[in-house]
Amino acid sequence: MTRSKTEPAPTPRYRPAPRHRPPARLHPGAWWLWALALGTAATRTTNPLLLALLLTTSAYVVLTCRPDTPWSRSYSAFLHLALAVLLIRLLFVVALGSPVPGTHVILTLPEVPLPDWAQGIRLGGKVTAEGVLFALYDGLRLATLLVCVGAANALASPSRLLKSLPGALYEAGVAAVVALTFAPHLIADVQRLRAARRLRGRPDRGLRGLLQVALPVLEGALERSIALAAAMDARGYGRTADVPAPVRRTTAALTLGGLLGVCAGTYGLLTAVGGAYGLPVLLAGLAAALAGLRLGGRRSPRTRYRPDRWTPRACLVAGSGIAVAALLFAAASTDPAALRPGVIPLTAPTLPLWPTAAILVGLLPAFLAPASLARAARRKEPS
Repeated sequence: MTRSKTEPAPTPRYRPAPRHRPPARLHPGAWWLWALALGTAATRTTNPLLLALLLTTSAYVVLTCRPDTPWSRSYSAFLHLALAVLLIRLLFVVALGSPVPGTHVILTLPEVPLPDWAQGIRLGGKVTAEGVLFALYDGLRLATLLVCVGAANALASPSRLLKSLPGALYEAGVAAVVALTFAPHLIADVQRLRAARRLRGRPDRGLRGLLQVALPVLEGALERSIALAAAMDARGYGRTADVPAPVRRTTAALTLGGLLGVCAGTYGLLTAVGGAYGLPVLLAGLAAALAGLRLGGRRSPRTRYRPDRWTPRACLVAGSGIAVAALLFAAASTDPAALRPGVIPLTAPTLPLWPTAAILVGLLPAFLAPASLARAARRKEPS
Protein backbone atom coordinates (compact mmCIF):
# COMPACT_ATOMS: atom_id res chain seq x y z
CA MET A 1 0.00 0.00 0.00
CA THR A 2 1.54 3.28 -1.15
CA ARG A 3 1.19 6.61 0.59
CA SER A 4 0.00 9.62 -1.41
CA LYS A 5 2.27 12.60 -1.86
CA THR A 6 -0.01 14.87 0.19
CA GLU A 7 -0.23 12.52 3.16
CA PRO A 8 2.17 13.57 5.95
CA ALA A 9 4.88 11.17 7.10
CA PRO A 10 4.18 9.38 10.40
CA THR A 11 5.76 10.94 13.45
CA PRO A 12 8.42 8.66 14.93
CA ARG A 13 7.55 7.38 18.39
CA TYR A 14 9.58 9.00 21.14
CA ARG A 15 11.43 6.53 23.28
CA PRO A 16 13.13 7.98 26.35
CA ALA A 17 16.68 6.91 27.00
CA PRO A 18 16.95 4.21 29.63
CA ARG A 19 18.00 5.58 32.98
CA HIS A 20 19.48 3.71 35.86
CA ARG A 21 17.06 3.56 38.73
CA PRO A 22 18.75 4.46 42.00
CA PRO A 23 18.73 1.71 44.62
CA ALA A 24 16.38 1.82 47.56
CA ARG A 25 17.39 3.70 50.68
CA LEU A 26 18.99 1.70 53.44
CA HIS A 27 17.11 1.40 56.72
CA PRO A 28 18.67 3.74 59.33
CA GLY A 29 18.40 1.05 61.97
CA ALA A 30 20.81 -1.08 59.93
CA TRP A 31 23.49 1.58 60.22
CA TRP A 32 22.99 1.91 63.97
CA LEU A 33 23.10 -1.87 64.48
CA TRP A 34 26.26 -2.08 62.38
CA ALA A 35 28.00 0.77 64.24
CA LEU A 36 26.93 -0.32 67.73
CA ALA A 37 28.07 -3.86 66.97
CA LEU A 38 31.50 -2.53 65.98
CA GLY A 39 31.57 -0.53 69.22
CA THR A 40 30.64 -3.67 71.17
CA ALA A 41 33.47 -5.51 69.46
CA ALA A 42 35.85 -2.73 70.52
CA THR A 43 34.96 -3.30 74.18
CA ARG A 44 36.22 -6.90 73.99
CA THR A 45 39.84 -6.03 73.16
CA THR A 46 42.64 -3.70 74.17
CA ASN A 47 44.95 -4.74 71.34
CA PRO A 48 45.91 -1.46 69.64
CA LEU A 49 46.32 -3.16 66.26
CA LEU A 50 42.78 -4.54 66.34
CA LEU A 51 41.39 -1.23 67.60
CA ALA A 52 43.19 0.63 64.80
CA LEU A 53 41.69 -1.83 62.33
CA LEU A 54 38.22 -1.16 63.73
CA LEU A 55 38.81 2.59 63.38
CA THR A 56 39.99 2.13 59.80
CA THR A 57 36.97 -0.03 58.95
CA SER A 58 34.45 2.48 60.28
CA ALA A 59 36.24 5.40 58.62
CA TYR A 60 36.35 3.68 55.23
CA VAL A 61 32.64 2.84 55.34
CA VAL A 62 31.77 6.40 56.37
CA LEU A 63 33.86 7.93 53.59
CA THR A 64 32.33 5.55 51.05
CA CYS A 65 28.68 5.58 52.07
CA ARG A 66 27.82 8.79 53.89
CA PRO A 67 25.36 11.15 52.14
CA ASP A 68 25.88 14.84 51.55
CA THR A 69 23.77 16.04 54.49
CA PRO A 70 24.40 18.25 57.54
CA TRP A 71 24.51 15.35 59.98
CA SER A 72 27.11 13.49 57.89
CA ARG A 73 29.66 16.23 58.65
CA SER A 74 29.63 15.42 62.37
CA TYR A 75 32.01 12.49 61.93
CA SER A 76 35.06 14.76 62.13
CA ALA A 77 33.75 16.19 65.40
CA PHE A 78 33.58 12.69 66.89
CA LEU A 79 37.14 12.06 65.71
CA HIS A 80 38.31 15.19 67.54
CA LEU A 81 36.34 14.13 70.62
CA ALA A 82 37.95 10.67 70.56
CA LEU A 83 41.41 12.24 70.25
CA ALA A 84 40.64 14.55 73.19
CA VAL A 85 39.52 11.59 75.32
CA LEU A 86 42.73 9.74 74.53
CA LEU A 87 44.92 12.73 75.40
CA ILE A 88 43.04 13.38 78.66
CA ARG A 89 43.47 9.73 79.64
CA LEU A 90 47.22 9.97 79.08
CA LEU A 91 47.40 13.29 80.93
CA PHE A 92 45.68 11.78 83.97
CA VAL A 93 48.21 8.95 84.04
CA VAL A 94 51.13 11.36 83.89
CA ALA A 95 49.70 13.68 86.56
CA LEU A 96 47.96 11.21 88.91
CA GLY A 97 49.88 8.00 88.34
CA SER A 98 48.76 4.56 87.26
CA PRO A 99 47.64 1.52 89.27
CA VAL A 100 49.90 -0.63 87.09
CA PRO A 101 53.36 -0.99 88.63
CA GLY A 102 56.31 -0.55 86.33
CA THR A 103 60.07 -0.60 86.29
CA HIS A 104 60.82 1.37 83.12
CA VAL A 105 60.76 5.01 84.30
CA ILE A 106 60.25 7.56 81.53
CA LEU A 107 60.49 10.72 83.64
CA THR A 108 60.12 11.80 87.24
CA LEU A 109 57.88 14.76 88.07
CA PRO A 110 57.95 16.74 91.31
CA GLU A 111 55.57 15.01 93.72
CA VAL A 112 53.13 17.12 95.72
CA PRO A 113 52.68 15.92 99.33
CA LEU A 114 49.05 15.17 100.22
CA PRO A 115 47.36 14.83 103.64
CA ASP A 116 46.70 11.48 105.31
CA TRP A 117 43.04 11.35 104.26
CA ALA A 118 44.14 11.36 100.60
CA GLN A 119 46.17 8.18 100.82
CA GLY A 120 46.24 6.22 97.55
CA ILE A 121 46.28 9.41 95.46
CA ARG A 122 49.45 11.08 94.31
CA LEU A 123 50.29 14.15 92.25
CA GLY A 124 53.45 13.82 90.23
CA GLY A 125 56.14 11.26 90.85
CA LYS A 126 57.50 8.58 88.56
CA VAL A 127 55.91 8.00 85.17
CA THR A 128 56.53 4.48 83.92
CA ALA A 129 56.26 3.09 80.41
CA GLU A 130 53.98 0.30 81.63
CA GLY A 131 51.48 2.75 83.10
CA VAL A 132 51.46 4.96 80.01
CA LEU A 133 51.02 1.95 77.71
CA PHE A 134 48.15 0.61 79.82
CA ALA A 135 46.42 4.00 79.71
CA LEU A 136 46.99 4.21 75.96
CA TYR A 137 45.32 0.84 75.38
CA ASP A 138 42.38 1.70 77.63
CA GLY A 139 41.89 5.17 76.16
CA LEU A 140 42.11 3.86 72.60
CA ARG A 141 39.29 1.43 73.34
CA LEU A 142 37.01 4.25 74.56
CA ALA A 143 38.01 6.41 71.58
CA THR A 144 37.09 3.61 69.17
CA LEU A 145 33.67 3.30 70.80
CA LEU A 146 33.06 7.03 70.36
CA VAL A 147 34.13 6.93 66.71
CA CYS A 148 31.72 4.05 66.04
CA VAL A 149 28.86 6.09 67.50
CA GLY A 150 29.95 9.00 65.30
CA ALA A 151 29.85 6.71 62.27
CA ALA A 152 26.22 5.81 63.00
CA ASN A 153 25.36 9.48 63.44
CA ALA A 154 27.01 10.34 60.10
CA LEU A 155 25.41 7.53 58.09
CA ALA A 156 21.83 7.35 59.40
CA SER A 157 19.21 10.06 59.00
CA PRO A 158 17.83 11.03 62.45
CA SER A 159 14.37 11.88 61.09
CA ARG A 160 14.08 8.56 59.25
CA LEU A 161 15.25 6.75 62.36
CA LEU A 162 12.50 8.46 64.34
CA LYS A 163 9.89 7.29 61.81
CA SER A 164 11.10 3.71 62.20
CA LEU A 165 10.68 3.60 65.99
CA PRO A 166 7.65 1.82 67.47
CA GLY A 167 4.85 3.95 68.79
CA ALA A 168 5.73 3.27 72.44
CA LEU A 169 9.16 4.86 71.97
CA TYR A 170 8.00 7.80 69.86
CA GLU A 171 8.24 10.48 72.55
CA ALA A 172 11.59 9.22 73.85
CA GLY A 173 12.75 8.93 70.23
CA VAL A 174 11.92 12.57 69.54
CA ALA A 175 14.03 13.65 72.50
CA ALA A 176 16.91 11.42 71.37
CA VAL A 177 16.72 12.66 67.78
CA VAL A 178 16.71 16.29 68.90
CA ALA A 179 19.78 15.57 71.03
CA LEU A 180 21.55 13.76 68.18
CA THR A 181 20.85 16.47 65.62
CA PHE A 182 22.02 19.27 67.93
CA ALA A 183 25.73 18.61 67.30
CA PRO A 184 25.50 18.37 63.47
CA HIS A 185 23.44 21.55 63.19
CA LEU A 186 25.76 23.34 65.60
CA ILE A 187 28.81 22.33 63.54
CA ALA A 188 27.09 23.40 60.31
CA ASP A 189 26.20 26.80 61.81
CA VAL A 190 29.75 27.37 63.02
CA GLN A 191 31.21 26.46 59.61
CA ARG A 192 28.73 28.71 57.81
CA LEU A 193 29.41 31.69 60.07
CA ARG A 194 33.19 31.26 59.92
CA ALA A 195 33.05 31.12 56.11
CA ALA A 196 30.96 34.31 56.06
CA ARG A 197 33.46 36.11 58.32
CA ARG A 198 36.35 35.03 56.12
CA LEU A 199 34.57 36.38 53.04
CA ARG A 200 34.13 39.72 54.81
CA GLY A 201 37.82 39.81 55.79
CA ARG A 202 37.14 39.44 59.50
CA PRO A 203 39.04 37.11 61.84
CA ASP A 204 37.43 33.74 62.46
CA ARG A 205 40.04 32.23 64.80
CA GLY A 206 41.14 32.93 68.31
CA LEU A 207 39.13 34.10 71.29
CA ARG A 208 37.74 37.18 69.52
CA GLY A 209 36.50 35.19 66.55
CA LEU A 210 34.96 32.59 68.85
CA LEU A 211 33.05 35.19 70.84
CA GLN A 212 31.69 36.88 67.72
CA VAL A 213 30.59 33.54 66.21
CA ALA A 214 29.05 32.14 69.42
CA LEU A 215 26.24 34.72 69.68
CA PRO A 216 24.75 34.10 66.18
CA VAL A 217 25.04 30.35 66.75
CA LEU A 218 23.15 30.65 70.03
CA GLU A 219 20.50 32.83 68.39
CA GLY A 220 20.02 30.28 65.59
CA ALA A 221 19.72 27.45 68.13
CA LEU A 222 17.00 29.32 70.04
CA GLU A 223 15.05 30.07 66.85
CA ARG A 224 15.30 26.43 65.79
CA SER A 225 14.08 25.31 69.23
CA ILE A 226 11.03 27.59 69.03
CA ALA A 227 10.21 26.36 65.52
CA LEU A 228 10.59 22.76 66.65
CA ALA A 229 8.29 23.29 69.64
CA ALA A 230 5.63 24.86 67.43
CA ALA A 231 5.87 22.04 64.89
CA MET A 232 5.61 19.37 67.62
CA ASP A 233 2.58 21.06 69.16
CA ALA A 234 0.89 21.32 65.74
CA ARG A 235 1.41 17.61 65.17
CA GLY A 236 -0.12 16.64 68.50
CA TYR A 237 3.06 15.58 70.24
CA GLY A 238 2.40 14.05 73.66
CA ARG A 239 -1.26 13.22 73.07
CA THR A 240 -2.23 9.61 73.70
CA ALA A 241 -5.21 7.43 72.91
CA ASP A 242 -7.48 5.82 75.51
CA VAL A 243 -6.28 2.32 76.41
CA PRO A 244 -8.00 -0.05 78.87
CA ALA A 245 -6.40 -0.38 82.29
CA PRO A 246 -5.56 -4.12 81.94
CA VAL A 247 -3.64 -3.38 78.75
CA ARG A 248 -1.67 -0.63 80.49
CA ARG A 249 -0.78 -2.93 83.40
CA THR A 250 0.22 -5.73 81.07
CA THR A 251 2.36 -3.35 79.03
CA ALA A 252 4.14 -2.04 82.13
CA ALA A 253 4.74 -5.56 83.49
CA LEU A 254 6.11 -6.87 80.19
CA THR A 255 8.35 -3.87 79.58
CA LEU A 256 9.76 -3.75 83.12
CA GLY A 257 10.18 -7.52 83.34
CA GLY A 258 11.79 -7.63 79.90
CA LEU A 259 14.31 -4.92 80.77
CA LEU A 260 15.21 -6.69 84.02
CA GLY A 261 15.63 -9.92 82.07
CA VAL A 262 17.90 -8.20 79.57
CA CYS A 263 20.06 -6.80 82.39
CA ALA A 264 20.25 -10.18 84.17
CA GLY A 265 21.01 -12.03 80.95
CA THR A 266 23.72 -9.56 79.95
CA TYR A 267 25.30 -9.87 83.38
CA GLY A 268 25.20 -13.65 83.06
CA LEU A 269 26.95 -13.54 79.69
CA LEU A 270 29.69 -11.23 80.97
CA THR A 271 30.49 -13.41 84.01
CA ALA A 272 31.83 -16.93 84.11
CA VAL A 273 29.32 -18.06 86.76
CA GLY A 274 26.17 -17.14 84.80
CA GLY A 275 27.19 -18.62 81.48
CA ALA A 276 24.51 -21.33 81.71
CA TYR A 277 21.50 -19.10 82.32
CA GLY A 278 22.67 -15.88 80.65
CA LEU A 279 21.54 -16.54 77.07
CA PRO A 280 18.04 -17.98 77.90
CA VAL A 281 17.29 -15.14 80.31
CA LEU A 282 18.49 -12.57 77.75
CA LEU A 283 16.29 -14.02 74.99
CA ALA A 284 13.26 -14.21 77.30
CA GLY A 285 13.82 -10.61 78.40
CA LEU A 286 14.08 -9.43 74.80
CA ALA A 287 10.86 -11.22 73.87
CA ALA A 288 8.99 -9.71 76.84
CA ALA A 289 10.33 -6.21 76.15
CA LEU A 290 9.34 -6.40 72.47
CA ALA A 291 5.84 -7.59 73.42
CA GLY A 292 5.53 -4.70 75.86
CA LEU A 293 6.61 -2.21 73.21
CA ARG A 294 4.10 -3.66 70.77
CA LEU A 295 1.26 -3.25 73.27
CA GLY A 296 2.49 0.20 74.30
CA GLY A 297 2.25 1.37 70.70
CA ARG A 298 -1.54 1.42 71.03
CA ARG A 299 -1.31 4.56 73.18
CA SER A 300 0.14 6.64 70.34
CA PRO A 301 -1.31 5.57 66.99
CA ARG A 302 0.65 7.07 64.11
CA THR A 303 0.73 6.77 60.37
CA ARG A 304 3.97 6.56 58.39
CA TYR A 305 4.51 8.06 54.95
CA ARG A 306 6.79 5.85 52.85
CA PRO A 307 8.14 3.77 55.74
CA ASP A 308 11.62 2.32 55.45
CA ARG A 309 11.69 -1.42 54.82
CA TRP A 310 14.17 -3.98 56.01
CA THR A 311 15.50 -5.05 52.64
CA PRO A 312 17.99 -7.92 52.21
CA ARG A 313 20.73 -5.31 51.74
CA ALA A 314 19.89 -3.70 55.09
CA CYS A 315 19.87 -7.09 56.81
CA LEU A 316 23.30 -7.86 55.36
CA VAL A 317 24.69 -4.52 56.57
CA ALA A 318 23.38 -5.05 60.11
CA GLY A 319 24.41 -8.70 60.04
CA SER A 320 28.00 -7.84 59.10
CA GLY A 321 28.41 -5.71 62.23
CA ILE A 322 26.73 -8.32 64.44
CA ALA A 323 29.03 -10.97 62.96
CA VAL A 324 32.08 -8.89 63.91
CA ALA A 325 30.86 -8.55 67.50
CA ALA A 326 29.97 -12.25 67.80
CA LEU A 327 33.30 -13.42 66.38
CA LEU A 328 35.29 -11.14 68.70
CA PHE A 329 33.25 -12.37 71.67
CA ALA A 330 34.18 -15.92 70.69
CA ALA A 331 37.83 -14.98 70.19
CA ALA A 332 37.94 -13.27 73.60
CA SER A 333 36.90 -16.51 75.29
CA THR A 334 39.19 -18.82 73.28
CA ASP A 335 42.34 -16.66 73.01
CA PRO A 336 42.16 -13.81 75.56
CA ALA A 337 45.91 -13.17 75.49
CA ALA A 338 45.82 -12.09 71.84
CA LEU A 339 42.93 -9.66 72.38
CA ARG A 340 44.23 -8.25 75.68
CA PRO A 341 48.01 -7.94 75.46
CA GLY A 342 49.80 -7.45 78.74
CA VAL A 343 52.09 -4.58 79.64
CA ILE A 344 54.09 -6.41 82.31
CA PRO A 345 56.56 -7.32 80.95
CA LEU A 346 56.66 -4.91 78.04
CA THR A 347 55.90 -6.84 74.86
CA ALA A 348 54.88 -5.73 71.40
CA PRO A 349 51.23 -6.58 70.54
CA THR A 350 50.64 -9.12 67.80
CA LEU A 351 47.96 -9.14 65.13
CA PRO A 352 45.91 -12.36 65.49
CA LEU A 353 44.66 -13.86 62.25
CA TRP A 354 41.04 -14.82 62.99
CA PRO A 355 40.04 -11.61 64.85
CA THR A 356 41.56 -9.62 61.97
CA ALA A 357 39.51 -11.54 59.42
CA ALA A 358 36.41 -11.05 61.60
CA ILE A 359 36.88 -7.26 61.68
CA LEU A 360 37.28 -7.14 57.90
CA VAL A 361 33.73 -8.51 57.61
CA GLY A 362 32.62 -5.05 58.78
CA LEU A 363 33.72 -3.63 55.41
CA LEU A 364 30.75 -5.30 53.71
CA PRO A 365 28.52 -2.16 53.85
CA ALA A 366 31.02 -0.32 51.64
CA PHE A 367 30.04 -2.63 48.78
CA LEU A 368 26.33 -2.96 49.61
CA ALA A 369 25.25 0.55 50.67
CA PRO A 370 23.06 2.59 48.28
CA ALA A 371 25.43 5.57 48.25
CA SER A 372 28.27 3.65 46.61
CA LEU A 373 25.89 1.93 44.18
CA ALA A 374 24.32 5.27 43.22
CA ARG A 375 27.75 6.74 42.45
CA ALA A 376 28.57 3.74 40.28
CA ALA A 377 25.22 4.10 38.45
CA ARG A 378 25.86 7.80 37.78
CA ARG A 379 29.30 6.98 36.37
CA LYS A 380 27.72 4.48 33.96
CA GLU A 381 25.10 6.92 32.65
CA PRO A 382 25.83 8.28 29.18
CA SER A 383 26.68 11.96 29.01
